[in-house]
Amino acid sequence: MPIAHSAVAALAIVVGAVYLFASTKSKGCLDPENFKEFKLVKRQQLSHNVAKFTFELPTPTSALGLPIGQHISCRGKDSQGEEVIKPYTPTTLDSDVGYFELVIKMYPQGRMSHHFRELRVGDYLAVKGPKGRFRYQPGEVRAFGMIAGGSGITPMFQVARAILENPKDTTNVHLIYANVTYEDILLKEELDSLAAKYPGRFKVYYVLNQPPEVWDGGVGFVSKEMIQTHCPAPAPDIRVLRCGPPPMNKAMTGHLDALGYSPDMQFQF
Repeated sequence: MPIAHSAVAALAIVVGAVYLFASTKSKGCLDPENFKEFKLVKRQQLSHNVAKFTFELPTPTSALGLPIGQHISCRGKDSQGEEVIKPYTPTTLDSDVGYFELVIKMYPQGRMSHHFRELRVGDYLAVKGPKGRFRYQPGEVRAFGMIAGGSGITPMFQVARAILENPKDTTNVHLIYANVTYEDILLKEELDSLAAKYPGRFKVYYVLNQPPEVWDGGVGFVSKEMIQTHCPAPAPDIRVLRCGPPPMNKAMTGHLDALGYSPDMQFQF
């Protein structure tokens, strides 16, 4: 009898430990009220002004705890030593355990850009979150249209990856991604890889203001015609997501309104 009792007790401990692990894992490492410090373990320069920063989470099985389409606030110091806080969307998901990544475009006059330029492996970044109004349940729409400009690609990439990598989600994703030059395209390798891996479900159409001589994508600014061709038509079961510089967001709102997309079919990050 004592053996049976000890077996039950041992089982209870194991079940308790599993439950504790599951609940801590799902909770994530973020705090919406207080900044927490995360150590930079890798910095990879992707172009002259873009780098991928990899930050370590407390354990190899820790998840950041960021809902799909939400972002984090990062705190740093500008060139004058003044505190600056700016939102960024990680390109990793909670299925990427033990670390999270930020792909950052560093602008010459950007206040937070200065902080990231100065950040070295071994340094810590202060982060708070999750933040954002976007909520997503798998299968809530038939298709997403996405219109992104520049670094506005990061929330789109995060949402697209989460949808496509979820075997239970059948949502289709149609992305229009605008930049000035070919070199400005962020995450191109990753986007092309998604398009190759999920050919029936993910389409990407690149638009460049100053394209190279040989170019089969769009040219100029994103037009109403491009949206008609490359985004799902207005319907109750679709949504079009926007994220780009303010003038672009304003122009896209005008295009979408004119094409018959109602306000509840549109969302701006």
